[in-house]
Amino acid sequence: MFGRKKAVPEPVKAAQLFTLNEPTSVITEQIKTIRTNLSFTQEAKDLKSIMLTSALAFEGKSTIAVNLAIEFANAGKRVVLIDADLRRSTLNRTFQIRDINRGLTNVLIHRFDSIKDVIHPTEVPNLYAVPSGPTPPNPAELVGSESMRKVLADLTQQFDLVIVDAPPILPVTDGKVLASMVDGVVLVVRQNRTSKADVKETKNSLEQVHANILGVILNDVQVKGADGYYGYGYGYESETK
Repeated sequence: MFGRKKAVPEPVKAAQLFTLNEPTSVITEQIKTIRTNLSFTQEAKDLKSIMLTSALAFEGKSTIAVNLAIEFANAGKRVVLIDADLRRSTLNRTFQIRDINRGLTNVLIHRFDSIKDVIHPTEVPNLYAVPSGPTPPNPAELVGSESMRKVLADLTQQFDLVIVDAPPILPVTDGKVLASMVDGVVLVVRQNRTSKADVKETKNSLEQVHANILGVILNDVQVKGADGYYGYGYGYESETK
């Protein structure tokens, strides 16, 4: 008898830096719109940390997170982007951070005393990055630890805005745990990939941990005669009931 062939996981790629490489594109304009809308909410409610997540993998959350971080930095805010997806990290590839042994996990397991030791500058003024570091055997335990809470508390004191690139909600528990630690959560939904049932289940999961759901980003929307772009919608709860 022959066993079922195991599925080969898709390779982790660097996020595309549209806002840097295509500053006049439709995609960049939509990212700017998202940033503007989030800025009003952030300032009105004094949000210091915002997490981006998705229902499932490969919905584009990391790409949106990094491009949003760039636009917030371009707007004059001092921003740090944390790669908290300890299972499928992208930030070191995106910004070509070669020191992979100096990241978030190193602080969480107390290899370094301070989060300051693993903050990397980027090519974007005002934008700093905390890559995930080496892949640990227990990601959920680490992101749910008191050390993670301390990391977020320390970073919110040092920066105007902390953006967290979190794991998807449905496959693993890490994202739910992180959602309870940040000031707000934005859900990324990819057109023609994420089912309505998955979105509802994700919303319910976030509500179980009393997450502050700020809205939803509809990703990869196709418009006739134009390239795909990112759209942003409020009224998330009413849309998914």
